[in-house]
Amino acid sequence: MTAVLPAPRASASIPPVLRRARRRSAALGVLAWAAGLLFFLPVLWMLLTSLHSETDAATNPPSLAASLTLDSYREFFGSGGGPSPWPSLINSTTASVFSTLLVLLLALPAAYALSIRRVRKWTDVLFFFLSTKMLPVVAGLLPVYLFAKNAGLLDNIWLLVLLYTSMNLPIAVWMLQSFLGDIPVSIVEAAQIDGARLPTVLARVIAPIAGPGIAATALICLIFSWNEMLFAQVLTGVTSQTAPVFLTGFITSQGLFLAQVCAASIVISLPVLAAGFAAQDKLVQGLSLGAVK
Repeated sequence: MTAVLPAPRASASIPPVLRRARRRSAALGVLAWAAGLLFFLPVLWMLLTSLHSETDAATNPPSLAASLTLDSYREFFGSGGGPSPWPSLINSTTASVFSTLLVLLLALPAAYALSIRRVRKWTDVLFFFLSTKMLPVVAGLLPVYLFAKNAGLLDNIWLLVLLYTSMNLPIAVWMLQSFLGDIPVSIVEAAQIDGARLPTVLARVIAPIAGPGIAATALICLIFSWNEMLFAQVLTGVTSQTAPVFLTGFITSQGLFLAQVCAASIVISLPVLAAGFAAQDKLVQGLSLGAVK
């Protein structure tokens, strides 16, 4: 009678190096989830606080078992007799979208000249763009305010569009320059041999190839413009008030309306979160361009 040997276990056939790699990958995955939950906890806490009444939200420590209500969101949208947030949201959308479009319109040709058809002393040009971000924003606040006052541009949303464009342009040029640096020059030369002019090359050759990088740059500029508060607080009033400035209106001499502030923060954050969620695949591709040479 022939003896039947037991089948080897599946784990025994896996090389030790592969087992260690799998354990390391699993440990990194658990660490990534833990870090993600750690960063998400304040947002979750803010969401729960926004669903409580002001009395329950002001308790210390806050009561997690308190009843949930949408009163804070009703107050935010003006049903409680307060100011409507829609003008501020529209102003923030206008300033963010138009400034982002202007940034891309100006940064793409500049990045083309600094990466594909490099101008003379292009490294000095890049350093100049970077040096403009070394000045603290508050240091330029007074000159900008005096200029806006003398030019009659106070409480004008288009002044914010120009300011946000100038603030985000250096970052956009740096990002796009790194993205466009990975495009083969032969593709551009082939298009030019076929008779394509520079606008055609940028629109039909460069933009489709560097689409993920352009999307990542646009999203970052949009977030920076949407969240900017210092210039909006000083240079705007009632007509051109943006959403972050509207948010500070819940801090009054009567105290801090914590539930309403959390509800307003959630609503104001939703457009940026939605844009990031919609462009997450392009954002990952764009931020990873040039990572592997």
